[in-house]
Amino acid sequence: MGLETKCVRYGKNEEYIGYMAKMDRAKANLPAVIVIQEIWGVDAHIQDITERFAEAGYLAFAPDLYAENGNRIEDLKEERIVEVRDFLDSLPHTVWNNPEEREQAIRELELGKQNRVTKTFEKMFGGIQSSVYVENLLAATSFLREECEASKGQGIASIGFCMGGALSALLACRDPQLKGAAIFYGVAPSDEELKNINSPLYGFYGDLDKRISDNIPAFADKMDSHGKIFKYEMYKDTHHAFFNDTRASYNVSAARDAYQKVLQFFNQVLVKE
Repeated sequence: MGLETKCVRYGKNEEYIGYMAKMDRAKANLPAVIVIQEIWGVDAHIQDITERFAEAGYLAFAPDLYAENGNRIEDLKEERIVEVRDFLDSLPHTVWNNPEEREQAIRELELGKQNRVTKTFEKMFGGIQSSVYVENLLAATSFLREECEASKGQGIASIGFCMGGALSALLACRDPQLKGAAIFYGVAPSDEELKNINSPLYGFYGDLDKRISDNIPAFADKMDSHGKIFKYEMYKDTHHAFFNDTRASYNVSAARDAYQKVLQFFNQVLVKE
């Protein structure tokens, strides 16, 4: 297939690490796509998505937001996240956001697993560290724009999923040079933040994901009132995380349509600008 993948250190002191992919026969500098992880981290699914965009002709890069100095934080190591994910998958989905029922289910685990699941769950879901994560993402865009030999001087766009979708929008608020941001079922930025957006945004949502999707028409109106570009797709009978083909919520028709449209979007903002 000719795909070149590697882990890359970046940042002023190389304190960050990310997963990079490109076609090995692509010798010219490439426009770049930053792939921003779900709550589950830079797992096999996010690496797969990164490789898909590399195969589409971009330098694709997924910053590992759960790493410090090149290594995963102890409570956020891959095996710990998998343990939490498997635990949650064993419960009815309604229990996920019900603290009392969830805590009761945790108490039924053996003691060692109780402690591990509790610590990792709190790290993952105890409030997104958006300021810390955005600093990481800004370091990534700076690296790709100014230092990376495969993308130096080229445009950069972002795409994120769930937590990463929200961060993709925040990156558009904080990086004035970003060419575009795709948001997959992520919460919208605040009214104050959106005033700083310079690039077009394209959102993809499932209509059954009410916590997020119900707020999107109002966000679209606010973007329009500030003269910002925001287009979105709302997929009928579709849940949160519909693009993740490792989850029960995967919706092949919505995912197929969204992938085609996001490729067109990146082509527009990165290639035909």
